[in-house]
Amino acid sequence: MYEVLAITGYKPHEIGIFNEKHEQLPYLKKAISKKIQQLKEEFDIKWIITSGQPGVELWAAEAAINLKEHYPDLKVATLAPFHEQEERFSEPVKKLYLNVWNSSDYRDFITKRPYDNPAQLRMKNQFIVGKSHAALVLFDEETDGTPKFFLSYALKKHENQDYPIIYLTPDDIEEMIREDISDQSWN
Repeated sequence: MYEVLAITGYKPHEIGIFNEKHEQLPYLKKAISKKIQQLKEEFDIKWIITSGQPGVELWAAEAAINLKEHYPDLKVATLAPFHEQEERFSEPVKKLYLNVWNSSDYRDFITKRPYDNPAQLRMKNQFIVGKSHAALVLFDEETDGTPKFFLSYALKKHENQDYPIIYLTPDDIEEMIREDISDQSWN
């Protein structure tokens, strides 16, 4: 049983999503939600942890909050790397962040101060890996991006103990989109 699942992945710009109206975003959010649901049932996950950063982390936290309707025992933790991280976000992302922050069952700051150096982001990755039992990462080794920093810590933990790293790749998402479109065409 893996009670605590850390979720991370690409920032929006790393996968070509530059606003909340991007035509692929609803499919991506649905794929993330579907994967969380699958892992909840497979591993009996009790907690989802993210740092609330834009992109996959916020979309996953939003999905987990919405899934609480079907899984009342599912809890969401937002562990921000530093105070006022949302001040750097665009208005729509800030709004989503504040909604996730306020809807989280647990929320805290890993470093108890505003941003002052990149070490705070390294500490965030190390801390979240240390607090979780498994990780879900939207990542493709052929597409570089910020998830590699989280993965450096997750892979070390995976080598030394039972710490599954589940990948959600762009190909998986494309497959879910095809299934969804196929299902809709039959209705």
